[in-house]
This record gives sequence, structure tokens and C-alpha cells, in this order.
Amino acid sequence: MGEVLYRDISVTEEVSRCLLCNNAPCAKACPYGLEADTIIRSIRFENYSGAAAKIPRNVPCANCKTKDCMRVCLKQKINRPVNIDEIIISASSYDRIVPGDVDLSIEFCGIKCENPFFLSSSVVGSNYEMVAKAFDMGWAGVAFKTIGTFAAREVSPRFEALRKEAVHFIGFENIEQISEHTLEENIQYIKRLKEDYPTKVIIASIMGQDEDEWTYLARLMTDAGADIIECNFSCPHMAANGLGSDVGQNPELVASYTRAVRKGTNIPILAKMTPNIGNMEVPAIAAVNAGADGIAAINTIKSIIKVNLDSFTSAPEVKGKTSVGGYSGKAIKPIALRFIQSMKSRRELKDVPVSGMGGIETWKDAAEFIALGCENVQVTTSVMQYGYRIIDDMIEGMKCYLSTHGYKSISEIVGKALPQIVPPENLDRSSICLPKFDRNKCLGCGRCYLSCYDGGHQALNQNQSNGKPVLIADKCVGCHLCVTVCPVNAVSQGVRVLKKLQPELCKAQ
Repeated sequence: MGEVLYRDISVTEEVSRCLLCNNAPCAKACPYGLEADTIIRSIRFENYSGAAAKIPRNVPCANCKTKDCMRVCLKQKINRPVNIDEIIISASSYDRIVPGDVDLSIEFCGIKCENPFFLSSSVVGSNYEMVAKAFDMGWAGVAFKTIGTFAAREVSPRFEALRKEAVHFIGFENIEQISEHTLEENIQYIKRLKEDYPTKVIIASIMGQDEDEWTYLARLMTDAGADIIECNFSCPHMAANGLGSDVGQNPELVASYTRAVRKGTNIPILAKMTPNIGNMEVPAIAAVNAGADGIAAINTIKSIIKVNLDSFTSAPEVKGKTSVGGYSGKAIKPIALRFIQSMKSRRELKDVPVSGMGGIETWKDAAEFIALGCENVQVTTSVMQYGYRIIDDMIEGMKCYLSTHGYKSISEIVGKALPQIVPPENLDRSSICLPKFDRNKCLGCGRCYLSCYDGGHQALNQNQSNGKPVLIADKCVGCHLCVTVCPVNAVSQGVRVLKKLQPELCKAQ
């Protein structure tokens, strides 16, 4: 009974313990040839149907006596091996979906993309070898690391992660600048990539120091064979001499530099927006009015990730010093989605193509950006953490989702979530959605009671004999803090009632 009730929770928790090794020893050790590493990785990236499809129906793990995969698991060097057999046995019960004829290709700024998944302008796409490997693995395009007329001199170290409890990597900060390769080297990389991969999409990200440089760089990237030019108006730590986010916060500069780029090219232009601003739509409109064909958003957020309370230095520490960096990773996804929705809600921008980024790790994250109006998405931090291989589950997971929901093309879901996001004054305030408690799932831990009492409306009591919650009808306001904090998903949305009927209905129940 417990295995059925808590399958998703137990599988997710155990998968999160996996190191996601490269050339994983567990797969090599399996006497049945089962690719345990790819199955676990599919679950980690929310591709549950893809995980089940990789498992034979007569699950060999159920009768395996040797447990060789666990014997070689590197996690045991820390504490105990991952329960690989239990993961695979449980995952075999997920729905096995064979994706139908689903078209992941999509047009962006008039250019055909084989799928919506691109590498964003960063270290993950900064030379020929890296991008070629990504293309071979299935990525549709790249926004090449920002190119200037100078090669940046980097500091060491320049990366740091934010952690919470057992989660090793919630957010990520970098103080990396634009490309450290020369302009000539970068031109050759783009030329060679376009020659060798003519169907892939090359976005050349550029950053000039004045109008003449913007025009000059645009002309060079066009001659090199780039498909699109992305104007980096948003790097959070390139503020000297009118660079980076200082430009993106100034609509006049955005407009003048966009016009300068248009002078140097006849290919589509993206204006990459900074989130270090209250209303992104203002510079975005300025860019479009000045000749930009699309918007890229969001870049990283200005941040200070931590302070060492022994030395009072910050991180990443460069000989005792640091500077404000750019914050990225899963934690910024809600902020990115908010900015994109705000732009798409403006009349001047509603039909402007948007390349979305900011916290995308899985196909599901990507689908959320697309549902808010993006035609493609860009990824960096997840690739830095897990490698280009995440593209496998992005493609497979997206195909499964579209198939099961009756869509033939990914273009069908572009913007579908926008009508559901309305101003707060348009939300219904006459009724309450009461919480619903699953007594079988409930463990009696009291987390909902603590949160409701100390952080809510004191609308729950805890049964003294079994620890399970008891709703106090006339105090519940339907905030659903209890739904949010329950560790086993035993609380869900229940019936919606008019506020004046709420106490009577609850008492009747």
C-alpha cells in the first residue's frame, strides 16, 4: 500500500541522491544490459514516460540477486549506494507512452528551427568543438558566447552555487565576462560551424562600446554566416564604458545601439533584456521600434551569493575580493516567466518573437516558457551542471507531453497560458477553495498544523492520537499553505464555496 501511495515521492527522493555520473559504473555492471543511468536521468528531468519505456516489461531487477549496479555505485563512498533496483522497479509502473507523429520544429524570426532548444550565450557555447558536440547531440541552435572587439581577461575562480539543506545546487552565480577568444577566432568558429552544420541556427551575440562598434560587429557576424544577431544589452557585470546591463536599463541607449546594429546587418536582430530593472517592456519596446525583430529574456540577475562569516569575504573569492555577479539557475525561473508575461501583455510586444531563458532544466520548464509566448528557449546553467546530454530528455519528454495532450506541433502551445494570467483585481474574491485531506496518505507529521498556526490563520488542530489535521471551519481562509508544505502531497485543492457558505459546509462535512 505504501509503495503505491508514495511511489512518486520515494522515487524522486532516491533519484535525487544519484550523482548522475558520466560513464556510469552502474550501467556497465548490469548483467542484463539495463542502462540504469539513463533511466534515472530521465526521471530526474521529469521524463517519466521515457524512463518507463527504457525498462523491459519483465523487469530484471525484481529477480536480480547480485545487485552489481549498487555494488559499484559511487554514492556508497559517501554513505550508501542509491537503491537502483527499487527505482527501476517503481519506475516501470509509469505510463509507457510512445510519442505519436509530433513536430518539434518551429519558426523563430522567420528561421526554421528543428526544435526549440538552444544553448544560451555563455561558456557552454564558446568554441567550435563545444558547439559541434551539442549539435551532434540534438540541440537546434546556439547563441554563441558574446563577442566584442576585445578578448576579456577572466578572473579565477568565477563560479559559486547556492545550496539549501541536501540540495546542492539551487542557484548559481558567475562573474564571467564576454568571450576570452579574439574577434578573429570567434569569426572563424562561426564560419566553420555554419559550414559544417548548415541546418543548425547560429545566433551571434555581440557587445559594442559605441555605435560604430555595434555596426562593425553586426557586419562581421553577418559576413561570417550567422543566422541571427543577439545584442547583449544585459550582462550584469560589464558595466564599464557603457556596456552590459547599464545599456539595457536605458531605453535611449537600447534604441540607438539597435539602430546601429540594423545599419550593419540585414538578418534578424534580438535585443537581450536585463532583469535588473522594474519594467522590462520599456526598453523592449524601444528596441523593437528601433529595428529589433525579437527579444531574448532574461539575462542573469545582479547578486551577491554569500558572505563568509569567518573572513567576511564573499564568493567567488578572488584573492579576498569579489564583485556583484549574475545569478541564474532553477531559482530564477519564476522571475523570468513574470518578465516574459509582462512583455507579452503589452500591445506593442504581443506579436514580437521571444527567445526565453532563465532557470530552464527540463522539458517541462521549457514548455512553461513556450506556453507564455516564447518560440524557443535557451539553456546554460543546467548544461553547466549536467552536460549537453539533457537534450535527450528535453526532446523525448516534450514529445510525450504533446502526444498525450493531443497536439501535433509544438507551435500549438505557444502563448496558451497567457489568457489565464489576469490583473489581481480581476480574480474572484467571493469564494474560497477549501483544502482536501487524504487521510490514507497523511503521516501525521504535523507540518501543516505548524505552518498554519505560525504562518497562516490557525485554522488547523492536530489530532492528539494520530497527529492528523482537523480543519477549523470558521478560521480557514483557503490560502493553501497546508497544500504547499505537505511533504507527501496528502493535502490538495478541495471544493470551492462562497465565503458566506463556508463554515456551514465545513461543519456539514
